[in-house]
Amino acid sequence: MLTATDLVVKQGETLALDGLTLAVNQGEVVALIGHNGAGKSTFFKTVMGLIEPRGGILALAGETPPSVLYKQQVVYIPEQPFLLPELTVFQHFQLYLESYNQYKDEKVNEIYDLANRFEIAGELDQFPLELSKGMKQKAQLIAGLIIDAPLLLIDEPFVGLDVYAQQELTTVLKEKKQAGQAIILTTHQFDQLSGIMDRYIMLHQGKLIKEGNQQDLGELKRRFD
Repeated sequence: MLTATDLVVKQGETLALDGLTLAVNQGEVVALIGHNGAGKSTFFKTVMGLIEPRGGILALAGETPPSVLYKQQVVYIPEQPFLLPELTVFQHFQLYLESYNQYKDEKVNEIYDLANRFEIAGELDQFPLELSKGMKQKAQLIAGLIIDAPLLLIDEPFVGLDVYAQQELTTVLKEKKQAGQAIILTTHQFDQLSGIMDRYIMLHQGKLIKEGNQQDLGELKRRFD
């Protein structure tokens, strides 16, 4: 699915990714762990094609950046919602689907289904300035979740969500996993990983320093608390 081999990314004189090699398989949920500056954001940006590596090879579902076909294989949900003030919530969903050439009747039905599940159906005709912080976060989540792409990247997905929405997101991610989507997420809320994470990858100074599975969650919590 996704393979990164000897990736090197420099930011100024700093090696943000230093010979990083990893792979993520279809239908696998991988948590990307590390302190600030470990290289998580740089890796996400590189996978999205926003940063061109100085060295190494990156491939996703048989495509390589910076081709348009490659970019159609990955969808990203940021930690901070990025919503356009002139578009309603529903129009954001339309825009996302159209950008991936996926706007069709069954996707409209999926919009309403997810809007109901995340309790935002009453806000579909509202503009971002009319939404609470939590509603903005839900809108951003749905915009990414409605896209059928081989790889989903999510940055701190549980931040800003109420308990019910966190539980619903966990359920949706399990559904995505069962459908074969590969998911890479960053989080410091390790309790939320139970039941959905297949393994974690720990970065430090742009290098992979450790991998593990759910049995290591207790150790991760102690290490990062």
